[in-house]
Amino acid sequence: MVRRRLGTGSAIGLAVLATAHTLVAQGTESGRPGPRAVLDREREVALAVSAAPDAVSAEATVLVWNGSGFDRAREGTNGVTCYVARSWPESLEPHCFDAEGTATILPIHLREMELWNEGRSRAEIDRVIADGLRTGAFRLPARPVMSYMMSAGQQLIGDDGTPVGAWRPHLMIYYPYLTPDAMGLGATPSMEAAVVVDPGTPFSNLMVVVNDFVAVRSADAGAGDARR
Repeated sequence: MVRRRLGTGSAIGLAVLATAHTLVAQGTESGRPGPRAVLDREREVALAVSAAPDAVSAEATVLVWNGSGFDRAREGTNGVTCYVARSWPESLEPHCFDAEGTATILPIHLREMELWNEGRSRAEIDRVIADGLRTGAFRLPARPVMSYMMSAGQQLIGDDGTPVGAWRPHLMIYYPYLTPDAMGLGATPSMEAAVVVDPGTPFSNLMVVVNDFVAVRSADAGAGDARR
């Protein structure tokens, strides 16, 4: 069975480290069914593009959640796509995917979010994604995929359902079937190095914490005033 959250990516918790820090919104066990919040359109665009530095997001395509699916708010020119994932009904997870991620991981993330919103279970979602991979409706990356999650406006939820807010700015490099051993990483994850998320699966990725958040440009682009 294919396992994934959305990492948003889907796809959007990653795992609980030995340090007791809860990583966020991208692991195979995270998420919960239920309606996802709809934000003011300008606010959602501001959150989406804040997932990556301007050099990446300025010319990106932007998708916005309409309560049942995604609308294209802006057509980009650089192959990057930015959107706000919601692995949990309460979470806001700004992502920007590169061109290969836009073609591969992103469609899986978007479909997962739609299914969560409809009230589907994790097992049901896994079957839909597995069927899509088998039939060619979805495909895995042909090269490593870059996903940016650097927004200061992120509101993340850990695997145990605990809100962790703006956890840490990070990059997620998707590489199918990657394992910690292949990266020279030990058995105990550490934030001083990279962490392999969902190791050995089709949706494994290398998470790397970076120093600085990207600010949300709109002064009122927080998560308040969401409507169901």
